[in-house]
Amino acid sequence: MRLLVTGGAGFIGANFVRWVLAEYPSAEVVTLDLLTYAGNLANLEPVLGERRHRFVRGDVADPEAVTGALGAGVDAIVHMAAESHVDRSIADASAFLRTNVIGTQVLLDAARRAGVPRFLQVSTDEVYGSLGPEGAFTEASPLMPNSPYAASKAAADLLVRAAHHTHGLDAVITRCSNNYGPYQLPEKLIPLFITNALAGEPLPLYGDGRHVRDWIHVEDHCRALDRVLGAGRAGEVYNIGGGNERRNEEVAALILETLGKPRSLLRHIADRPGHDRRYAIDAGKIRRELGWAPRHAFAEGLSATIDWYRTHRAWWESVKSGAYRDYYERMYGARLRAASEAAEGRR
Repeated sequence: MRLLVTGGAGFIGANFVRWVLAEYPSAEVVTLDLLTYAGNLANLEPVLGERRHRFVRGDVADPEAVTGALGAGVDAIVHMAAESHVDRSIADASAFLRTNVIGTQVLLDAARRAGVPRFLQVSTDEVYGSLGPEGAFTEASPLMPNSPYAASKAAADLLVRAAHHTHGLDAVITRCSNNYGPYQLPEKLIPLFITNALAGEPLPLYGDGRHVRDWIHVEDHCRALDRVLGAGRAGEVYNIGGGNERRNEEVAALILETLGKPRSLLRHIADRPGHDRRYAIDAGKIRRELGWAPRHAFAEGLSATIDWYRTHRAWWESVKSGAYRDYYERMYGARLRAASEAAEGRR
């Protein structure tokens, strides 16, 4: 099995790359990542020297970069590269359109030209919009995105659907609920709350704090992606959810309690525009068809995640300060250039 994983230096991507290489001793992975603010080579440090792994720095919206990453061919493309922070999309949506929409089409075109056997589009439950107090999103739920980020992901999903139905591309789409776990950028809710609490800083809670999300540990997400990649039906959508609905205020309170920090650190701030009230996933299809189920209970997974951030303070402090970008250039720049030159020499 040889995979091209886009966005593989990001949170979910890096966890997936490391998981695949550990789970399948004969697997080979090519990681394509532009290393924007969301990509961090330190996330891939355990596998950067692995002979079965090749890192390519490049933009998914650049056809030449994608062609170079595909090299002699792959068995599947796992497309995770995306601008994903809602607040950033509200401030400026242009990068979201380039990466999430144009980048997806560039990859689809390259997959068709190269005859890639399978294309996995890793999407989000946010494309469905917002739920009331009851019910859950199914794969048949209409796409009703409410943020520029969600709209760009919905557009990407539709391009993948069109490539399957128009061109016969073997493509499958997954839509997952909110992830948490190690190596997540501290601008996202759980790592932001954990790292702020560890630093004795306020935990900013949007609005009344009663927005509901369904949380899934990133390792459970990786296992689900593996199942869909191997056995998902072409042209289908599979929802992935942890079955762990929690209000944001509950998550914040549990983090403070676990760390022994006072609830006075909670700070309610003005709600963001168009903030979806509730997400919930019906993951019955992937459970029935592919036999997948999450293994991490939320309390146990959150406790392990808190421990990870507590013992990896240097990682998140460098991310918050921005020093990680200088770090990976200094530590890995020469190595990556040498590896790239060696790969060119072998062609």
